[in-house]
Amino acid sequence: DAVTVFLFNGKPLLAKSNDTLFFTLIFEEIFSQFSKIIVDMGAVPYVCKGADVMAPGICEIQGEFDENGLVLVVDERHHKPLAVGLALFSSEEMKKIKNGKVIKTLHYVGDKLWGSLKAS
Repeated sequence: DAVTVFLFNGKPLLAKSNDTLFFTLIFEEIFSQFSKIIVDMGAVPYVCKGADVMAPGICEIQGEFDENGLVLVVDERHHKPLAVGLALFSSEEMKKIKNGKVIKTLHYVGDKLWGSLKAS
């Protein structure tokens, strides 16, 4: 799929794919502004390969968000950003869910977008 990247002061701030606009994992200055989904270390290799986030892999939800809100997925040990995702439920609903997919991954460490942005 084609991806459009939007720059801010020469840095890749946003990307757009399939009519969905999301922030990139390269522009670290904005990470503190977003709600975070903290996943256990068992989920990390899957998220880093583009898998959607499943409820059992979530350790903690930081911040409040609505359904279809953008969230940053980070690992529990180092709190390193792994992915940007679209919440399939609000933060309040998600806290009650024990099974199934809860975050649709839009952009992740190691994807084509990440690779091309890191190279530039």
